Amino acid sequence: MGQRLEDHPTVKRYQERAASLGAPIGREPLEAVWLKKAALEAGADDAGFVEIERAELADQREDILSIFPETRALVSLVIRLNPQNIRSLSRAVSDLEYKEGAHEIDRVARRLSASLSQVGVRTAYFASAFPMNMENWPGKMWSVSHKPVAVAAGLGHLGLHRILIHPVFGSFNGLSTLLIDREVSQYGKPLDFNPCVDCKLCVAACPVGAIGLDGYFNFVNCLTHNYRDRLGGFSDWVENIAESRGRKDYRKRVSDPETVSMWQSLSYGICNKSSYCMAACPAGDELIGEYLEDRKGYVSRVLKPLQDKKETIYALPGSDAAAHVSKHFPNKCVKPVGNGIRAQSVRAFLTSLPLLFQRDQSKGLHATYHFTFTGKEQLEGTVVIRDGSLETMEGLSGKPDLRLVADSETWLKFLAKEANLPWALLSRRIRIKGSPKLMRVFARCFAA
Repeated sequence: MGQRLEDHPTVKRYQERAASLGAPIGREPLEAVWLKKAALEAGADDAGFVEIERAELADQREDILSIFPETRALVSLVIRLNPQNIRSLSRAVSDLEYKEGAHEIDRVARRLSASLSQVGVRTAYFASAFPMNMENWPGKMWSVSHKPVAVAAGLGHLGLHRILIHPVFGSFNGLSTLLIDREVSQYGKPLDFNPCVDCKLCVAACPVGAIGLDGYFNFVNCLTHNYRDRLGGFSDWVENIAESRGRKDYRKRVSDPETVSMWQSLSYGICNKSSYCMAACPAGDELIGEYLEDRKGYVSRVLKPLQDKKETIYALPGSDAAAHVSKHFPNKCVKPVGNGIRAQSVRAFLTSLPLLFQRDQSKGLHATYHFTFTGKEQLEGTVVIRDGSLETMEGLSGKPDLRLVADSETWLKFLAKEANLPWALLSRRIRIKGSPKLMRVFARCFAA
């Protein structure tokens, strides 16, 4: 008769290891206290837990389960970042903290994953930032959205700047998420208050005006400047190389510092053009005292140097960002650029409009647009612009001020500047019924 499984040396070692860690051996829920201790021992500064069935994760659940079908709960992990590094006017000093923070939180997730595997808990973890699923560009490239998970786990709320604000160490944090195949004995709940103190310093600090006093956030203007050396900015740089007639023409398009900045991002790692919204934020128990004790001094020491810094701001031509810089930061230089964002489908074109919308450019416009796409991809959609607001929906709704019928492939080529509009109109691959002026105004509202 062969050896009993429970007597096998490998099985015995597993049982001894699990017992020494004080962890549950079966499939029963993991004890929340034990799991948080394991997270802190792995290097996290805080951690929280969310069940996969939580309503706040509904829009992510399908993606999560497609990656790790065994998921029963999510562990949200948080580490502190050094505020003084982030507040430095030197991008080298600030970016170093971002880069090391991203690597550290990834290592925390990996260490916790390894620790849990020792007691038979299966896990999957994801990068805090990059790498991402780039084949989905410019759509959703991330497997898990760390911020909503952290909010659901009770680790903070988003501030005006769209950064998670932890109640203790504020905006200066890095996030990651671990998926586990066990339930947890106790889950976190969203905080009953927002750590954001509504000081509006992030609004005043943002060089591209992406953060509105009313809570509005302009995604594309933030991305175009801050991610100039990454994502779509890299695509735009490559196209500048391809379109240049030679060395002199390239140098007119791209300065030497911009070229070597791109090299640094490619060879060394993260390079942000601005982290001013985080830098200016005084929220959190560990940070609020400096602001409360001397608000004028705080503004002078932290905010003003960021506002007064002479630098290049990257903005889409005709965008709200370009106008904001010229109006509020005369000491900063605007450089019109592209950002490489091109819709890969007409559905993506419609769904991306809220992210590309330039609301200041739309003021005074009251119009309804009907889009009908034919050919390879067939879709109908309605876009309503009302003096600074945007609504998009599938299907044709309401009475249109302008109707556009287009072959889907031709429309995408037109958006990518690969098809000539007069030719498309003459060949009736694009047809417009309504004032051409309304189409020009529409284009102005989406500077990309």
